[in-house]
Amino acid sequence: MTSEEHDITLTTNAYDVAAVRAMEGPLLDEGVPLMRMAANAIAKTVIDTIHEQGWQGAQLRITLLVGGGDNGGDGLFAGAILASQGLHVTAIATGPQLHEEGLLTFMENGGHVFPLDPSSQIPGAPTGFSSGEAGARLAKAIDHARRSHILIDAMTGIGVQGALRGIPAAMAEALGTDDRRAPTHPALPQDATALTFPLVVAVDTPSGVGVDDGTLPGPYIPADITVMFGALKPCAMLPPAAGACGRTDLVDFDFDLDQARPAVELIHRGHAQQAIRIPDVTDGKYDRGVVGLITGSVEYPGAAVLGTAAAARSNTGMVRYLGPRRAQDLVLQRLPEAVLGKGHVQAWVVGSGIPDHAHDHGEDIQREAIGALLQHYALTGDPGTDRRAQAMPPIVVDAGALDLLPQRVPPQVVLTPHAGEMAALLTRLGTPTAVDDVTARPRDCALRAWEATGATVLLKGDHTLVVGADGSGSPRVLMCGRAPSLLATAGAGDVLAGIIGAFLASHADWLERHPEVMTTTVAGAVYTHSLAAALASHSDQHAWQQPRLVGEQAEDSHEQAIGHPIIAGDVVDALPDAFDLLITTAQFA
Repeated sequence: MTSEEHDITLTTNAYDVAAVRAMEGPLLDEGVPLMRMAANAIAKTVIDTIHEQGWQGAQLRITLLVGGGDNGGDGLFAGAILASQGLHVTAIATGPQLHEEGLLTFMENGGHVFPLDPSSQIPGAPTGFSSGEAGARLAKAIDHARRSHILIDAMTGIGVQGALRGIPAAMAEALGTDDRRAPTHPALPQDATALTFPLVVAVDTPSGVGVDDGTLPGPYIPADITVMFGALKPCAMLPPAAGACGRTDLVDFDFDLDQARPAVELIHRGHAQQAIRIPDVTDGKYDRGVVGLITGSVEYPGAAVLGTAAAARSNTGMVRYLGPRRAQDLVLQRLPEAVLGKGHVQAWVVGSGIPDHAHDHGEDIQREAIGALLQHYALTGDPGTDRRAQAMPPIVVDAGALDLLPQRVPPQVVLTPHAGEMAALLTRLGTPTAVDDVTARPRDCALRAWEATGATVLLKGDHTLVVGADGSGSPRVLMCGRAPSLLATAGAGDVLAGIIGAFLASHADWLERHPEVMTTTVAGAVYTHSLAAALASHSDQHAWQQPRLVGEQAEDSHEQAIGHPIIAGDVVDALPDAFDLLITTAQFA
């Protein structure tokens, strides 16, 4: 792996705790001073921020929340560096013990320690105080932290699972929040340093977040900046916890990433470029792919227009539409190239703009047609039937068709629910789920849908997740945070379904031989949809900001724009520019 490939892998893949431990083990055995390297990076981030903001160091109050593990040791060594620079640093000890060498170095450099645990075993610190005094000390510590200019959160490390307990929980509840939803964050990344006091710098991960699953299981302290060590953790990429990490500064420990399996992968431009089939000079329209759509309804004919237009603009040879007369007329008005009626297709898109069972009044024939089609994808365990299902063309199952899905299907079936539809799908599959459960645990819900159905699952949101088979029977999880929030508009999902259908149709033969490529093909379509929205709105906003590597020269800042409102049709119109950008440039983003 070249240096450039290493950096790309480092900033686009996240690794779970077990993988991080395995990668750091050989370095620790060799005596590499990882804790000192981490401390230097934390101190540098704090000092750089002080300089960037033009703050007067002698007047600043820096508070360090520190626990007893290695995470606390990182914080204490960082605090020692800051104290040696003449800054006022107080460490609030949230546990009975502290990292011995880190504590000694911190105090030798003028740092002050304030213990909260009555059973404290910290040398020179008071111990055995009453419960009343413990409460008073906790209140004093909270007040001190709130009035600080900079709060360094080193309470817990990556080894903590579940919600915080005891003193750390009390500190997080007082200084942070217990809202299970992602914290709101600025519309543009440049606003991330337009901060109010205290500025929160998290050491490796914010205290209280679910490191591996990206959940917010209890009280946590949202960070303005997270200094993450060695590799990205899943909480930096998965919602809702990603919103609690703020800006991520990544410290490269030169981990051996070649053999490590990422827990989450970023969907980036490379996925879209690889998923675009460049036409051969001898191609005819049928070679480029035919997309069939059973979408739209008497009540919502516009979904048919948006999906067919998006498919036609997404590098496919022909669009075939089946639907009610009114929708047919509107489709032909927007897309006279569309072909009506049955015929050969290489990928299907079904369900957009079609009512689900609860809202079906028996006026549309679409549900009956989709239900009959989806039965051909049902896996029953019978070799003959299953072979037929596996030979069916790829199909995108959206919106009102999700409740028609058979129990088990092959991976060329792509499900595209939003949070409400995911909750309904999981409930129908036997796991009662509320919408709040999906927004609180999106990765887990997407994985559960993949496990229950066998389909490739796309869970839509500001951080869109794609879960599919990796070719060895294990799931592969990808995340896209490229789209601006202006994409949250009616019909955007219909456009996405059409784009996915086109990408699948153009690669139908290849996908039949290599079904493991389904996941990345869908991911490429998701990125293209997001890029078109950004181009249409002229917005620089991303839901997820790629981390910056500590020690690298920062890119020159440029004026960024929130952009302007768009409608779903604008995204369709921007697709040619998106393809032009993807095909003609090799830039990574």
